[in-house]
Amino acid sequence: MDESGASGLPRTGGGDSGPPSEQDAAVTPADPERTDSTKPADSPRPTDTARPTDTAKPTDTAKPTDSPQPKARTERPGTSGAAGPEQAPAPVRAAASSDKGDAGSDDVKGSGTAQEKQEKKAPGGGLLMGRIFGVPIYVAPSWFLVAALITWVFGGQLDRVLPELGGARYLVALFFAVAFYASVLVHELAHTVAALRYKLPVRKIQLQFFGGVSEIEKESETPGREFVLAFVGPLLSLVLAGVFYAGMQAVEPGTVPGVLIAGLMISNLIVAAFNLLPGLPLDGGRMLRAVVWKITGKPMSGTVAAAWVGRALAVSVLIGLPLLTQSGALGAEATDSVGMDTVTDALLAAILAAIIWTGAGNSLRMARLRERLPELRARTLTRRAVPVESATPLSEALRRANDAGARALVVVNGHGDPVAVVREAAIVGVPEHRRPWVAVSGLAQDLTEGMKVSAELSGEELLDTLRATPATEYLVVEDTGEIYGVLSTSDVERAFVKAMDRSG
Repeated sequence: MDESGASGLPRTGGGDSGPPSEQDAAVTPADPERTDSTKPADSPRPTDTARPTDTAKPTDTAKPTDSPQPKARTERPGTSGAAGPEQAPAPVRAAASSDKGDAGSDDVKGSGTAQEKQEKKAPGGGLLMGRIFGVPIYVAPSWFLVAALITWVFGGQLDRVLPELGGARYLVALFFAVAFYASVLVHELAHTVAALRYKLPVRKIQLQFFGGVSEIEKESETPGREFVLAFVGPLLSLVLAGVFYAGMQAVEPGTVPGVLIAGLMISNLIVAAFNLLPGLPLDGGRMLRAVVWKITGKPMSGTVAAAWVGRALAVSVLIGLPLLTQSGALGAEATDSVGMDTVTDALLAAILAAIIWTGAGNSLRMARLRERLPELRARTLTRRAVPVESATPLSEALRRANDAGARALVVVNGHGDPVAVVREAAIVGVPEHRRPWVAVSGLAQDLTEGMKVSAELSGEELLDTLRATPATEYLVVEDTGEIYGVLSTSDVERAFVKAMDRSG
């Protein structure tokens, strides 16, 4: 690996072909100008070699790196009780990057199982419970802890209200916990339906500690849509509270159905009220963000305002909730002593405050990251490529790449049209003494339409394009169809991580 950290083709000998690449030392929005193209020696391609300006000499030690996968998805509103942290837009997942099989063998050609590998490695988010509207529903392990806590607390309350239940009160309390999270799921489904209505893809719904999260992959295009998307969750919780209130009129007070329905009505009111608090990452924070965005015309201004309100809200919860409980303002008896209930209230306040503070900070960080995402440009990150025919020995192809100062190989047909990209991982796995006897076709991945990307792509559009067709290398082409070079997933991931570091 060269000093800049970029991968490249193995050197086969010869003098220096140029300075090391600086393409992953900095990601700049400037559009590098194309230099004069260099035609490789004895190249079968009738056209000049496509080459971005950020070229580098191949190195002996260069190997593809398995960059850590930053999380790809934007976690959006739809939290009940508490919001989960936002996540960064995901870079494309490297597919088959660890292939180092025997050179020329069938098992190193292509990546027909790339999609299967991606699906196996995709984070499940907990226990898969099913799908609604095509969106998977997961239950996080933390949910079981909270469900047990709700069962224990509510069971204790039932012992005072319905002492005749005995031990069966815990079964009733467990039913209440499940019904409560069913209400949370309905809350999340409201966000999901609104997102799908606006053609925003939803990755999953997850029920977790203190509520749920709907993972919506893209930002709303307008502040009006952002407001609606955030508001529908609390609105549906209020509707559920009204339904349960109507149900209370039809049952006998002081009975098991009466107590359950009353509990569900109150809990949905609490969910709605809590989520309407005007601070990120809560739904009310999303609504505030939309309002400030509408007034200023800048989504970043809305995010900054809602995030700082969220942090202030976290401090208020940390200090105010225990004080309100101890003073009796929430319905309990006021007390001057420090007992188990006071400690429990303080712990609950600390957990809620930590969740809100962390979510607000992550929302702000992700907004700053999105401001830097346009700096991720296919034209800047692309490696110079040398065209070779399928029967060309690997050693000869590498010699041509060294002579041209290129760092990638593209297989072309007799007419000079690209048909495959030679995989860097496969090249590294070929011992040097075998390279004269191995044709590049045995190390190449056939090009599909999704593996041809425009040199003009940048930001989230670039990441979405690469994620749609997982691969280790992509052919980058001009609008005219001319080959510009090869884009490596590892280069994109390194640039993405650097953008995240600068946004922190």
